[in-house]
Amino acid sequence: MSAAIVAGPACARVERTSRPELAVKMVRVRLEGCGVCGSNLSSWEGRPWFKYPLPPGEPGHEGWGEVEAIGEEVTKVKPGDRVALLSYRAFAEYDAAHEDSVVHLPPQLSGKPFPGEALGCAENVFRRCEVKLGDTVAVVGIGFMGALLVRLAALAGAHVIAIGRRPFALEIAQHFGAGQTIAMNDHAQIIEQVKKLTDGRGCDCVIEAVGAQWPLDLSAELTRERGRLVIAGYHQDGPRQVNMQLWNWRGLDVINAHERDPSVYVEGMRAAVRRVSDGRLDPTPLYTHQFPLTDVAKALNAMKDRPSSFMKALVSL
Repeated sequence: MSAAIVAGPACARVERTSRPELAVKMVRVRLEGCGVCGSNLSSWEGRPWFKYPLPPGEPGHEGWGEVEAIGEEVTKVKPGDRVALLSYRAFAEYDAAHEDSVVHLPPQLSGKPFPGEALGCAENVFRRCEVKLGDTVAVVGIGFMGALLVRLAALAGAHVIAIGRRPFALEIAQHFGAGQTIAMNDHAQIIEQVKKLTDGRGCDCVIEAVGAQWPLDLSAELTRERGRLVIAGYHQDGPRQVNMQLWNWRGLDVINAHERDPSVYVEGMRAAVRRVSDGRLDPTPLYTHQFPLTDVAKALNAMKDRPSSFMKALVSL
């Protein structure tokens, strides 16, 4: 098979390599595509804990495709089934996963891209937010994850304030159900605008979806007393400082919404399948850039540089 190999920081090539072998309970999938995730940037930019070259197909983990073969004792899927999978080497023509990490894609999704891990991650973050009907929710950072969270909060009956730096992204947020949009360009002005929109109280729930110090500081200040500050951004470039005096004084519930339990990831993927299949969520406008496997470096650079019209890159096989 062909697989991308990240040979070093900002260096990738495609090589021929062996298909993944099938162990007991394992499923091999002929991939149709794989999403590019913000978490891919740590290996692409070159954090000191990575050793290069990475194994073929890493760090792709948002794959979908058709089951090509199954190992012994597999009972939940069969060859020919279209699935999304929780795997880790999906920048390749084939990847393998345990049958418990494979989620069926129904006929309603036929022919449509489905980066299941990314969509499932949004579902899991939103579940941790505990949004109720009538809540005021601010989403700070309108990328792929932020836009999905805007939509999920709107579907739950919340009043949503979207805060982002790019006009294109704010237009997407409005399309996805945001009641107000605010340009993320002036810390004090954003706080004043949110105060006016909430009669001075602040937001019931604020979701930080950027992964940087300033948006984290801003998010805490936008959260009302006894409100929920949900951290959904990828904070991968070093330690953060927090205003513990503010957090403590307001009695904030601070929630790190990243999951590490594979079974929880898969439940989120199943929830996303249901929501997209029945039409409540349409992520199609967010798939703004598509690249062939041979251009995986361009896909990763698009994720890093985030041009004005960028929301999500897909690598197609």
